[in-house]
Amino acid sequence: MRQSRIALWAAAALLVSGGLTGAAPAQAVPRAEGAGYVALGDSYSAGVGAGGYLDSSGNCLRSSHSYPALWAAEHAPSSFSFTACDGARAGDVLTGQLGPLSARTALVTLTVGGSDAGFGRVMTVCVLLGSSACRTAVADANAYMDETLPRDLDRLYTAIADRAPAAHVVVLGYPYLYKLDGICTAGLADSDRAAIDDAVDHLDSVIHRRATRHGFTFADVRGAFADHEICSVSPWMRSVNLLAPNESYHPTPLGQSHGYLPVLTTAA
Repeated sequence: MRQSRIALWAAAALLVSGGLTGAAPAQAVPRAEGAGYVALGDSYSAGVGAGGYLDSSGNCLRSSHSYPALWAAEHAPSSFSFTACDGARAGDVLTGQLGPLSARTALVTLTVGGSDAGFGRVMTVCVLLGSSACRTAVADANAYMDETLPRDLDRLYTAIADRAPAAHVVVLGYPYLYKLDGICTAGLADSDRAAIDDAVDHLDSVIHRRATRHGFTFADVRGAFADHEICSVSPWMRSVNLLAPNESYHPTPLGQSHGYLPVLTTAA
């Protein structure tokens, strides 16, 4: 979910004075091991927030610590194509990332929908403009999820199935951003954090319904991130990041390796 760099720096300035203060992967052999793997999607798939960005990925910020790269390193598929990109919406994946798919592709993974729903704008508004504006932004995002996102996901999922008819497609969801009643002593009110987490539930529900309708596997990561959200004692999600604002509200390396990767390993 891409953030506005200027707005996030402003948000960081507001928050900095107060501050914000696993289970082992399944051992079963994945059905796609040894075959072609294509990793599509947005910043959560690219690994924004996890560091170790590949020079070849440019502004897409694909990370060697992302769950696709970690899964490929562990399972040695016959080919690995990593086209996920920071800020990608469903339409961007449809028009710019599907090139590696073919009849020989055995596994496809993706997260997409967060940028479409405007979670970057939601977080900027909530941090900068207060509770009333925050609730309006959340309501707008929920309306988009109901009215527009299902159609865009259907188009994308249909194209994936057409181009890779033999592939096992795993659509991963998004974790909650906040642990409610956590250790944070500054920043958003817990009621605003709850509204944001409810919007994540809404997004995951929409994605789940569309993915299963197309015969894809939906992989829910909310349980894997439990007690590791922002405001938890050991967060796997970044809050506002002063040094790299676009990494804000994204999984850390542990979020990728301990949150997303085990869920993918089980689903694949």
